[in-house]
Amino acid sequence: MSSIDPPLDGDDDFAIGEPLVLPVVVIAGRPNVGKSTLFNRLAGKRAALVADTPGVTRDRKEAEAMLRGRRVRLIDTAGLEESAPDTLSGRMRASSAAAVNIADLVVFVIDARDGVTPADAHFSAWLRRQNRKVLLVANKVEGRAANSSVLDAYALGLGSPLAISAEHGEGISQLMMEIADRLPDQAEIEEEEASAPDRPLKLAIVGRPNAGKSTLLNRLLGEERMITGPEPGLTRDAVASILTDDEGRRIELVDTAGLRRRARIEEPLEKMSVSASLEALKMAEVVVLTIDAVLGLHDQDLQIAKLIEREGRACVIALNKWDAVEDRNATRKAISDRLETSMAQMKGIPVVTFSALTGANIQKLMPAIWKVYETWNTRIPTGELNRWFEGALSRHQAPLVQGRRLKLRYITQAKARPPTFVAFGTRAEQMPEDYQRYLVNSLRETFDLPGTPIRLQLRGTKNPFAET
Repeated sequence: MSSIDPPLDGDDDFAIGEPLVLPVVVIAGRPNVGKSTLFNRLAGKRAALVADTPGVTRDRKEAEAMLRGRRVRLIDTAGLEESAPDTLSGRMRASSAAAVNIADLVVFVIDARDGVTPADAHFSAWLRRQNRKVLLVANKVEGRAANSSVLDAYALGLGSPLAISAEHGEGISQLMMEIADRLPDQAEIEEEEASAPDRPLKLAIVGRPNAGKSTLLNRLLGEERMITGPEPGLTRDAVASILTDDEGRRIELVDTAGLRRRARIEEPLEKMSVSASLEALKMAEVVVLTIDAVLGLHDQDLQIAKLIEREGRACVIALNKWDAVEDRNATRKAISDRLETSMAQMKGIPVVTFSALTGANIQKLMPAIWKVYETWNTRIPTGELNRWFEGALSRHQAPLVQGRRLKLRYITQAKARPPTFVAFGTRAEQMPEDYQRYLVNSLRETFDLPGTPIRLQLRGTKNPFAET
């Protein structure tokens, strides 16, 4: 497996990966034998993309699953193919090999309908040399139509093959039992898990194709976790990894497929990839919008930013490939000006410049992420909030609506994540949008809430002296 450049000064603030508190079960095999279908079946949900096209899975996909009372971390891998290291297939194989290296159990899948192929024999021999526990699975045995091929699998030297149909669920119960029986002792796992940190921050890395999202994730993790290269669209699914910083705080990093204009998305597989990316964005707490600084800020970048704001997520703008920008002052000003005019609803959004490929200035990103996360979780005491509200109303009087002035009485914070406020008053629900923007901007400035969405809800109160 190829390695990335060593980190620069200040880049060693983060530990590589996380303590493996759960036993790791890796699903491996050549392309199109049904690994992702089996992964989804064991995970109990559609966690990985599945299609008839070989090579859909390119990066490792992870999910937690409960198998016969044992919690495990499942890893779906790209198909094992013999290729040169500098090719896409070679990089995919290196990623799969890295997953096998951390496995407590490898589920090696063959296609029973094809029988034992030379590729199966080659990689089974390779697996035997890795000194890992291996469970041999013959998939696609619908209706016991491929029993002879199952018997041929004994020749692989990996023990008795287990016949299943991942698509139809045949043999899955027995497979779960076999996996659970071959895992490390449960007491050791529970002891490690008891000392694990709390729930991780959920961080999604999004952007247009080829902006450097996967390179950024690899740089943060300190390993070649994601397949990268000059070919756009390498990442097809939303793939999660765990990072632990030097303070013991865990971050669940989710790399996503590149987002293009809807009109340009034609292939069914790309539609599924985009759907997975949008779902990852919605589940995130902080979103890093990665932009190719050489190309600048495009309309599609702004559309993604507006989607982040609409979903109420904290956001950091990451200008990647900064080392390749010729006129940095002009580029920074052009991007800042466009954000100021087009993203007024997230005024003050932090912008970090770095090179994910070389690691230059990458140490600035994580502090910015934790800062916007803290802002996103802000709660303001009701007393302070209403003192601000009174001052804001006196500085800029509430407007007239249909010849009558709005009577705004008080405000309270309904929730954080993002900060959400409710203003009460007579006919408050009729407040014009420009006055709402004034209040939100004043809130943001007074309580130091840069770059996070702010929600302002309006509730009218009934005049007790009005006629019924």
